This record gives sequence, structure tokens and C-alpha cells, in this order.
Amino acid sequence: MLDPRLFRTDLDFVREQLDRRSFAFDAESYIELEARRKDVQVKTQELQNERNTRSKAIGLAKAKGEDVQPLLNQVQHLGDELKAAETALAGIQEEMEALMEGIPNILDESVPDGKSEEFNLELGRWGDVPDFDFEPKDHVDLGAGLKGIDFELGAKIASSRFVVLNGPLARLQRAIIQLMLDTHTAEHGYTETYVPYLANAASMRGTGQLPKFEADLFKANNDPALYLIPTAEVPVTNIVRDEIVDLKDLPLKFVCHSPCFRSEAGAYGRDVRGMIRQHQFEKVELVQIVKPEDSSKAHEELTQHAENILEKLNLPYRKMLLCAGDTGFSSAKTYDLEVWLPGQGAYREISSCSNFKDFQARRLQARWRNPETGKPELVHTLNGSGLAAGRTLIAIMENYQDAQGRIRIPDALLPYMGGLDVIE
Repeated sequence: MLDPRLFRTDLDFVREQLDRRSFAFDAESYIELEARRKDVQVKTQELQNERNTRSKAIGLAKAKGEDVQPLLNQVQHLGDELKAAETALAGIQEEMEALMEGIPNILDESVPDGKSEEFNLELGRWGDVPDFDFEPKDHVDLGAGLKGIDFELGAKIASSRFVVLNGPLARLQRAIIQLMLDTHTAEHGYTETYVPYLANAASMRGTGQLPKFEADLFKANNDPALYLIPTAEVPVTNIVRDEIVDLKDLPLKFVCHSPCFRSEAGAYGRDVRGMIRQHQFEKVELVQIVKPEDSSKAHEELTQHAENILEKLNLPYRKMLLCAGDTGFSSAKTYDLEVWLPGQGAYREISSCSNFKDFQARRLQARWRNPETGKPELVHTLNGSGLAAGRTLIAIMENYQDAQGRIRIPDALLPYMGGLDVIE
């Protein structure tokens, strides 16, 4: 959520920034609502002051032994008016909060303009794209040949866009996850955490999934409502909800492996072949909670941590800076890492690393105490995939295949594969 003071002090700036996202901000409705808020708030404060003044007068009259009933009647009348004004003010504030919850984050000034992914800026590439002397297969055909990926069984058990992994391919995904956790904890300084796979509405709202993206969530039929997490970002970032973090504990760096559940309501017809876009998939998530002045540096660091996994696995990738129109709702700036998939002849996203600045923290009321002022201030939050395990599995299968459809195990994963160096 954006700072309401920004709207009151520099509405033109807000309009300009939201225009970069092609977001239709209804400034007139905001201005009208803000005017109503001011009027009712002023009236409420005046009634509170008058009630306090009359209450003091009643005390003085009682001390003098005077008849206070007329004054009590006046205070009762004021109390009714004040209650009505407070109710009206609470209703307007709820309207204002609902309006604010639907407004995306202000973009970092380094984010390039553009309305769609075609305007994303490529910052660099790493690794050599494999040059096969045969027609490379995609992971679907490779998995079928190895009898290790079963989409029909996934559909039988659940529905379409679910999959069952068998044998060495299931072990390979587990090995990928273990390598990521070991690297991020031992080499990058993250604390591993295990979290619930269900989250309440307050947690979903805190990281920006609610109310805007409720259609993309799987909701359990509970009271109160619980949602299957779309990413470990939700429960991990909510660790600091309603907390004031001690300066000595910053930065907080968490790594978490979890399944992720997404209804993909807004992705109809996209990536229907294979494991690219599933309702359930595995991911290792990186989350950092930092002081505001450190978030830009932390963003670069977190992204490099995700890149390190790709480089350990010798998977060619490119780094993209997302343009204004392709940057997510809550993010101020996002890097996408896109891995090369020979079966598609294209780079595909495998990690998205975002700096949210104080956008999530304001919803979460996640703060740190600034020793210079002694006052609590909002932290900055960041997260990124380090990496998406299923897409890493796909990338290994397609980049490490041979003409017979076998998959060679990358050197970095050999310690986790129990002596297996080829899947055939």
C-alpha cells in the first residue's frame, strides 16, 4: 500500500507514476473521498473538543453544588452526534483503504517505460547455449520416454495442470531443492524456515495477494477463510507482520522450500503443454527484510544468489529488467532470470526477484526502530525464487539430454543422487 500522505501532498506525481503502469487511477473519486474524509474528521474533532469542554464544566458545576442536569443533557446530545460522526468517519476510512488496496506500487526510477514484456530490458547473458547434433526434445517427450513424468495420472488424481513425477526424476527434483537450500544457507547466509502451507486473509492481504488477486488463489472452505499459499513469500514475509524488528537483527534473510498453489485464473490457454504452468509446483524462496537505505543493494545481492544456482548447474540464462507495464502489482522493481530451454528454443522465466520497498511493510505494519529518532519506521521487503524447482528440473532435462533421450546429471547434483549420474 502506498503512503496516503503522498496522495495528499503530490497527487500529480502519483498520477504520473501510475500512468507509467497504464493504471487507470480515478483521481476524481479520490479527491471527492478525501474531501469527505476531511470534513467529517474536522467535525468529529470539533465534537470531541466540545464534549471535553462540557465535561469539564460539569465537573466544576458539581464541585460548586449546582444543578448539572441541563449540562448532562447537552453532553448526551453531543455524545450521540459524536458517535454518528465517528461511524461516518470509519465508513469513509474503509472506503479509502479499499481504494488504496487496489493501487499498485510506485515504480523505481530505474524501471524502463513500456506496456508489455517486449519492452523488458536485457541486462546480460551467462553460459553457452548447447549446440546439439540432433533435434532436442522438450521435457514432455523426454519425460514420457523415461516414464518419469505422468500428466494423465496427475489429472486422474486431481485435474489438469497437475503432474506425477516418478523414480529418478522425482529424486532429481528433490536433489535440486536440497542443493538450493544448502547453497543459500551455507554460502549466502540465509536462515532456513518451515512455514504453514495455508495462510489467513490477513497474511494474504499483507503481501498484496488480497483483495486484487483472490481469483488466482485456492481457498479452503474454513471459517475464518484459509488460502493455499501461492508462494512461500506470503507466510515468510508475514513473520514480521505487526512486529518492530530490532536493528541488530537486520537484515533478516530467510530461505524456504514449499509447494506453491495457483489457480492460474488469469492465464487461460497459456503454457498448456508440460510443467511450465502448473496448479501445484515446488519452489525455494528467498526473502529479505532490510533497512530502507539497504534495499537496492539487497536486491542486487538476492538476485545474484538466484543466479549462483543457475551457474552451479551450468544452465545458460539471461537477466531481464522488467519494464513498467510488466512489473508486478506490489513490486517497485523486478529482475527476471530466464533459463534457456532447448526444447522450446527460447528463454523462459525461472526466477523473479523483486524489491517492494515499503509497499508490503505498510500493509503488514512491519517496522524497525531507528536509533537516530527512537521511532519505529517501515522496513523494506524483498523476495525472489532461488529457484523454481520444477522449471529447474525442466531446464536440466532439456539442456543435459543426449540423442538417446538420456539425462546426464549436472556435477553439482551428483552428491545428492546416490551414485546415479545418468537417468535412462
